[in-house]
Amino acid sequence: MTKKILHSFFLIGLLLIVFNNRARGQVIRDSAGRRIEVGTTPDQKIDSVLNTHSPRKAAIRSAIIPGWGQAYNKKYWKIPIVYAALGTSAYVFYYNLTWYKRCRYAYTVAVTDDVAHYDDVYIKLQPFVKNPNGEGTLKIYRNDYRRYIDYSVVAFVLLWGLNVVDATVDAHLKSFDVSPDLSFQIKPGYSELGNTHGISLVLAFK
Repeated sequence: MTKKILHSFFLIGLLLIVFNNRARGQVIRDSAGRRIEVGTTPDQKIDSVLNTHSPRKAAIRSAIIPGWGQAYNKKYWKIPIVYAALGTSAYVFYYNLTWYKRCRYAYTVAVTDDVAHYDDVYIKLQPFVKNPNGEGTLKIYRNDYRRYIDYSVVAFVLLWGLNVVDATVDAHLKSFDVSPDLSFQIKPGYSELGNTHGISLVLAFK
C-alpha cells in the first residue's frame, strides 16, 4: 500500500514538473538560430526574432563602418566584397586627383611661360609645356580629370550606400523564414491550358 502511495506521489510530482516546464515555456531555437518560447503565438515568435535582430542596427552599423552591418548579420563573406568595391573607387579617386594636380600645374607653367619650373612638371607632360600649342591640350586634360574626380566621389558614395542597403535587406530577411503560415511545395500537376503534365511550385499561406 505504501509503495502504491509513493508511486502515485511520484507520478503526480512528475506531471507537475512537466506541466510547470510547459507553463514557463521550454526554450528551443528557431530556423534563424534564436531562442523562442514554446506556448507563444506565431506572431510573438516572429516579433521575438525581429526584436533580437534589428534592421535599424544593421543599417546604422554599416553607415558608420562599412562591413559592420554584414558582420552583424553574420554574412562575413560579403565584407571583402564591400571593401574591394570601396577600395577600388577610392583608388580611382586618388589616381584622378593625382593627374588633375599634375595637369593643373603643367597648364599653369605653360600659360605663365615659367621656364624656371619646366623641370618640375611631370615628365610625361613636359612636351606639352614646351610646345606653344600644348596649352589647349593641357587644359582639356585638366578639365577631364576634374570631371573624373567628381564621378569617382559619386561612385564611392553610392557604393557606401549600397553597403548600407545590403545590410538592411539582409537583416529584414533574417526573419523571413520564421513564419509558420508559409509553406513551399513542389507538386506534379496537369495543365489544362497546355494539355500537358508537369511540375508546379506552390507557395501557400495557412
